Amino acid sequence: MPTYYFDVKDGVPARDRSGLELVSDGAAIVHSKNLADKVRREKPKGHPDLQVIVIDESGREVHRERIYPDAT
Repeated sequence: MPTYYFDVKDGVPARDRSGLELVSDGAAIVHSKNLADKVRREKPKGHPDLQVIVIDESGREVHRERIYPDAT
C-alpha cells in the first residue's frame, strides 16, 4: 500500500514525517477531510488559511483540504 503524508500549512508547513499507509488517493483524501473536521471541532477558530495537504510517497501533491473553508 502507498504511504501518504498529511502536512498542515498556514503559510509555513508542519511536515508529517511518519505518514500513513492507505489503499488509494481517495482514501487519503477522505482521511484529510476527517483530520480537518477534527481540528475544527477541537479549535473552532483558527487561522483562515490553515490546510491539510496530502502528499503521496513520490512527493506529488494529491489534495488540499481547507480546515476553515468559510473563513474570509
